Amino acid sequence: MSLILKAVTEHAFSHADTVAIQGSDSHLTYAQLIEFMDHAAQLLQFQKATRVAILMDNTPAVLLVDLACIQCATSVIPVPLFFSPSQVQHALQSSSADFFISNLGDAAENTLQLSGVDYEVLPGWELAGESLQVYRLRPSLCQDLPLGVQKITYTSGSTGDAKGVCLSQDLMDDVALSLLKATHACQDDRHLCLLPYATLLENIAGMYVPLLAGATVCLPGLENIGMQGSSGLDIDRFTGALLKSKATSCVMIPQMLQALLAGIKLGIPKPADLRYIAVGGAPVSEHLLAQAAQLNLPVYEGYGLSEAASVVALNTLEYNKRGSVGRVLPHVQICFADDGEILLKGAFFSGYLGDPTNEDAVWATGDIGHLDDDGFLYIKGRKKHIFITSFGRNVSPEWVERELNIEAAIAQSCVFGEARSFNVAVVCVRQGFDAENLKAAFESANQRLPDYAQVHHWLVVDQPFSIANGQWTGTGRPRRTFIERHYHQGLLDIYKKEYGGKYEFL
Repeated sequence: MSLILKAVTEHAFSHADTVAIQGSDSHLTYAQLIEFMDHAAQLLQFQKATRVAILMDNTPAVLLVDLACIQCATSVIPVPLFFSPSQVQHALQSSSADFFISNLGDAAENTLQLSGVDYEVLPGWELAGESLQVYRLRPSLCQDLPLGVQKITYTSGSTGDAKGVCLSQDLMDDVALSLLKATHACQDDRHLCLLPYATLLENIAGMYVPLLAGATVCLPGLENIGMQGSSGLDIDRFTGALLKSKATSCVMIPQMLQALLAGIKLGIPKPADLRYIAVGGAPVSEHLLAQAAQLNLPVYEGYGLSEAASVVALNTLEYNKRGSVGRVLPHVQICFADDGEILLKGAFFSGYLGDPTNEDAVWATGDIGHLDDDGFLYIKGRKKHIFITSFGRNVSPEWVERELNIEAAIAQSCVFGEARSFNVAVVCVRQGFDAENLKAAFESANQRLPDYAQVHHWLVVDQPFSIANGQWTGTGRPRRTFIERHYHQGLLDIYKKEYGGKYEFL
């Protein structure tokens, strides 16, 4: 039996009346959680579902369905809410999903219609007071899965279709157990889920870990925590949700942390109950972490990736070093290639969907990093993103962007400079700031950077980077290939102007 299900069952006997899941206006105790989980499992078994795609908001039902799939050993395919119809089609067809569950009402069938997959409408389910839409899919192919695959999570890469990462329940259990011990999660905790269920980091750290601890998972729905569309955030509602939920822990992406800090500086009360804020999904500026420390916010940066079932390293209360991503968790080991690339040993995914089962003893992450003498891991950037200037200096664009993005005038940035004598940033200016503010922002950021990494030329976007236009990932990272392609001529014009029209490099 999965460690998660074993823990839930034990909690249902030892403290049955403790709230396991808190919704927007209702809750489930651990005893009720077992009851509804068993009911969902019976429904899945009756339908003979083998691979279940889930497109759901963050409500109690999404966790019940996920746990029911574990109980039935039914593979789960979380479908990100921001996926385009073509991406939904790719996820459903490549995984050979035969079942589709949603709590989005008419939007669920609309998504299936736009994706072009073949489906049959089944009677809906009533689960813990929620109405779920249920569909049987008719996959066009039967994709073999590596043995023991419980979850297929889709990455949002920089090019091409998203890859399906195949994960076993044992691996996810191991990661959750490591996080339980590292964060000292306990029965008194209340974890507020800020990231969508389909975000693996939230699924494991925000849902499985509290259940292991016998704590409460708060799932009020994304709208109620201030999420607007695929990437917007209402700061007042966001901070209000942290206060109302009395959350003791949460997982944020850097943009959320920046919003929280901005809100507090504007006079919004600081959430007093928070004891652990994990920040990940994208690089975090050390300057941003310093601001959080000045406000006595318990912010801890970590590092992970889907292929490692989310978290690999994490800063904790006992072991915390600003600028690092923490110490490596005990369920995994790392080593380094000659060029500094981080290699995982012992605990990683079963393979990509459609590829042969991964039987290698070591897996290359694509991230460049190093360990210091105290065992803290530092990430320099993605191996494929690091560019070399015409002066032979290696620059990680993520590092430069971290410094740019904490400036008040800059909402988003993406830096280029391969084989050039200077770097250029494509930037989105935050509302309410003008050209002079933007110039001052670059001057401020450049003071924190060495000369070869500084940015003195920039191109202002015609529209913000977003998931909808293909220039932004769900965890807040720029999709560089698409941005460079869209702004190719503007970047070329900057270099031609500075080079006196003599060179065309892009």
